[in-house]
This record gives sequence, C-alpha cells and structure tokens, in this order.
Amino acid sequence: MALEHAILVSLLEKPGSGYELARRFDRSIGYFWTATHQQIYRVLKRMENDGWVAAHEVAQQGRPDKKHYAVAPAGRAALSAWLHEPIEPESVRHDLAVKIRGAAFGDLSALLHEVERYRQVHSGRLAHYRAGEERDFTGPDAPAEPDAMHELQHVVLRGGIAYEQMTLAWLDDVLATLRRIRERTAP
Repeated sequence: MALEHAILVSLLEKPGSGYELARRFDRSIGYFWTATHQQIYRVLKRMENDGWVAAHEVAQQGRPDKKHYAVAPAGRAALSAWLHEPIEPESVRHDLAVKIRGAAFGDLSALLHEVERYRQVHSGRLAHYRAGEERDFTGPDAPAEPDAMHELQHVVLRGGIAYEQMTLAWLDDVLATLRRIRERTAP
C-alpha cells in the first residue's frame, strides 16, 4: 500500500488540513500505516499536483492561511482501482523473534528486560485501542445505527485489539520461557 491510499481513505472519512490529517495519522491510521508529518505534506502536494486531491485556502486569524484538502474525482478513481488490486499476505519480519532465538548464545537477562519493555509498549497500545473503541464505537456516544464507514473502522480496530491481545499472550509465554531457562541455567 502506498501512503497515497491511506491519505485518500482518511480524507474520504473526513476532509481537512495537512496538520489535521497528520494528527489523525498519529491517533488512528498511524497504528496500521505510519508516516511522518513531512511525508504526509510531501505526498499531499504530489497528490494535489496529480489531481487526486483538491485544496482550498482557509484564512486564519493571526496565523498563516491553511490548505483544506478533499478527495477529487481522480483520487476516488485511484482508490477504487487500488481496492480492486489483489494484495499479497504480509510476511512476518520480527526483530524481537530473532533476538529471542539469539538469546541462546547471549545474555538472557538483557533480553528479559527488552521483552518486558516490549510488553509494556503493547499493553499501552491495547489500552489505547480499547479506550478508542469505548469512545467511538461501544460507549454512550457511539452511533446507535453505525454507517458502513463506522462499521469498517470498528472492524479494523477490533483487528488491532486482537493483534495486541495475541502479542501480549505470546510475550507472556516468552517471558515465562526466559525465566524458566534462566532459573535452570543459574550458577
């Protein structure tokens, strides 16, 4: 997937400025497709030049004018074409998994600390996803009759929640295994 497609999806969900788009990437889409603010602005400019997005200037008090972006018909057509293209299932490439295998030849204690840190990151991400689910999809402010966009956003979020739960279960198994090995090999 190209960053262009993630930007098109986000702008179709809600048009906005480059800054607003970058913040959305920081809060939601960025968990599934990452991009720096500079990349987003650079790609927005290219998409505007290619006619995929249209921009208009919005005057601001005491600040420079900002550009507000919306998807143009050519962008909608590009996204539609991309949605019809087949994609290959992703291969797992996991640095931590290689470190775990390498721990048989190194310092188990150092790896134990790294896995604990890694687990904290995933635990925090799971808490963030669950809070977002409560706020946007299952809490009192959630739409009673969600539209297709909300249902599809929710199913992606549920996938993220399931992934984090699976990762945490695996990390708990890794930690238990490392501790068992450390106890068995302690002098």
